[in-house]
Amino acid sequence: MNLSIDIVEEKSQMIVYVSGEVDIYTAPDLKKEVLKLTAQKGNAVIIDLSDVNYMDSTGIGVFISALKSTKENDSRLKLVNLQSSVMRLFEITGLIEIIDIQPEIRGVSE
Repeated sequence: MNLSIDIVEEKSQMIVYVSGEVDIYTAPDLKKEVLKLTAQKGNAVIIDLSDVNYMDSTGIGVFISALKSTKENDSRLKLVNLQSSVMRLFEITGLIEIIDIQPEIRGVSE
């Protein structure tokens, strides 16, 4: 399965629209794009996962790396619109407690 990544700047936020499957084959591309954004000091990054129907542990690794990058670069990260199967993965791993996950797109500071 292919992965599509579209980045849109909207209201001083970077919104990353991801669609497809995030797995061992596609995660490196997603990680490269997300880390470019979180490495920019003060950037607000929202990742919309509404069109991601499958994610494995390598996908989780992408968001752990992104979270670490936000802490190092004083940027912010929010995940939105997760399908139930993807949300379950974040719940099982406990990442729901440390990553800002919301049901819909709103401002990162909200």
